Amino acid sequence: MKLISRERYLDFLRRHRDRDIIKVVSGIRRCGKSTLFTLFKKELQASGVKDNQIISINFEDLRFEYLQEYHAMHDYIVGRLQPNVMNYIFLDEIQHVAQFERAVGSLFAMENTDIYITGSNAYFMASDIATLLTGRYVQIEMLPLSFKEFYESKFSHKPLTLKPIYELYLRDSSFPYTQRLEGNAFDIQEYLQGLYSTLLLNDIVARLKVSDVTILQDIIRYMMDNIGSLLSPTKIANTLTSMGRKIDNKTVERYIRGIEDSLLMYRVDRFDVRGKSIFKTNAKFYGVDMTLRNQLVGVQGRDTGYILENMVYLELRRRGYTVFVGQLAKGEIDFVAQKPGGILEYYQVSETVLDPNTRDRELAPLEAVKDQYPKYLLTMDEIYSPHNFDGIKQYNVLSWMLGEYD
Repeated sequence: MKLISRERYLDFLRRHRDRDIIKVVSGIRRCGKSTLFTLFKKELQASGVKDNQIISINFEDLRFEYLQEYHAMHDYIVGRLQPNVMNYIFLDEIQHVAQFERAVGSLFAMENTDIYITGSNAYFMASDIATLLTGRYVQIEMLPLSFKEFYESKFSHKPLTLKPIYELYLRDSSFPYTQRLEGNAFDIQEYLQGLYSTLLLNDIVARLKVSDVTILQDIIRYMMDNIGSLLSPTKIANTLTSMGRKIDNKTVERYIRGIEDSLLMYRVDRFDVRGKSIFKTNAKFYGVDMTLRNQLVGVQGRDTGYILENMVYLELRRRGYTVFVGQLAKGEIDFVAQKPGGILEYYQVSETVLDPNTRDRELAPLEAVKDQYPKYLLTMDEIYSPHNFDGIKQYNVLSWMLGEYD
């Protein structure tokens, strides 16, 4: 099967090729990091790089298990370095190597080494990388397939309506491997269940030493069932306790951090639009993949409005924004997206605003913001050119996700 090209991520690797800095690609398991390396290595070979200049280790491959000790990894690589040419070193899922940063730092200090690494959890990103390789790396966060990547992998031209493709995207999942399963619902469910079990046991239970796995799963399901709603550890603890699953809020808080670190869900803090400050209580959470989410919570969890909101959140993340929930004196804005340099954009998401009362209700939070930053209303309504409501632009959300308004 043809590999899906991930241009945004490939461009990151291309731009930093041969620069004296470590390239880090982080992201949830099975989002396509290894395939990204495969695609980039093919580009290197096509540009004239010889096979012996490429040293590649995937630490989830049992053939390299003996290299999960940093001295052994270091010696293995040093023994394969070619003199007087650039050596391209790919270290995939490096979080399996304790104290890997010592070996990577040593390799980085050598002449003619260009280092690329991946890791599969936020704990790895926040602690090991930021603390131990400070100033020596650039990083990009990789997510599963975007709607645009999914669309371009299946269709050569745009159909009259994008809604059936969106439904297909929700059915088949954004995880790249599911595209090989040709829409077989049982196979997709089986694959996602295996992925979820790996995330649960390896990235949360093992690291946090969770003894009650059932209550951890209850928390995950509750959070997935309440995407787009304000949550707190206390609220979750009280809800579970009322259902006969007694747990204290400190334990819930610890489990939530583990869920976030696994990259299964993302925390979105509230942003005081007027005071331009961040509230650290009562955040919203969004899932990494809606097919997996719907599998965990069941058919009753297919809340189409919140699912669409979740999709917009992930797309904003893919585009490099820092994303918040906009808190107003009265009400809220779905998303405040911040660009590097502090530039803001405001987004309201609604399935439809064809009814004038619904449209007025969705526009009201954006109208309450008096600054001059861009404001957008994203809907599923079929519109063939942007609508403008006193400076607020309404876009078709699926066309927006395809980048047609950029």
